[in-house]
Amino acid sequence: METRIRIAAGILAAVLCPTAMAYETGDWITRLGAHWVEPKNHNHDVVGVEGTGGITASASYFVAPTLAVDLLVAFPFEHDITLNSTDDKVASTQHLPPTLSLVWYPDVAKTWHPFVGAGLNYTTFFQEKTQGALDGAKLKLDDSFGVAAVAGLDIDIAPPLSLSFDVRYIDIDAKAHLDGTSIGKVKIDPIGFGISVGYRF
Repeated sequence: METRIRIAAGILAAVLCPTAMAYETGDWITRLGAHWVEPKNHNHDVVGVEGTGGITASASYFVAPTLAVDLLVAFPFEHDITLNSTDDKVASTQHLPPTLSLVWYPDVAKTWHPFVGAGLNYTTFFQEKTQGALDGAKLKLDDSFGVAAVAGLDIDIAPPLSLSFDVRYIDIDAKAHLDGTSIGKVKIDPIGFGISVGYRF
């Protein structure tokens, strides 16, 4: 009985106190998860872009033990576009937001790895569709370049797996055209809230 108790206690300790995984130069971490993307309020005088969720992935390469280059990619996100005056849906669009960042991992704990970073984003829009009050009109959103920021936390589960939480800000300002006529910029500027599972190799 005592032997079984010791074995059970050892397993529990291994789960609750995973082996430290200090990052090293040359390490890679790939992550797969999901983000909720919430655009800023009042992003256009007439219409608003609604929040949505989607599947995301990233890859980080450590150029130093506390410094990594991170590339965020995603499956297409689809946003509804509504009239500010009525909240009626009048259009939708899909976009891809690849983001490249330089990320700092301060060495503050053995199995918890906070990080902050900044970089550049390129967002491309496609599959714009109209309905309701805009039915039959042609909507076009131009691609956008902008700055990006990220802050988050990696928690080691068991080598080589980790659980990651992050918050991202992306500067997305897209010029909008309706039937070829400019209707100004849509300042989406979303905050993204993400959770993912990471694999280190």
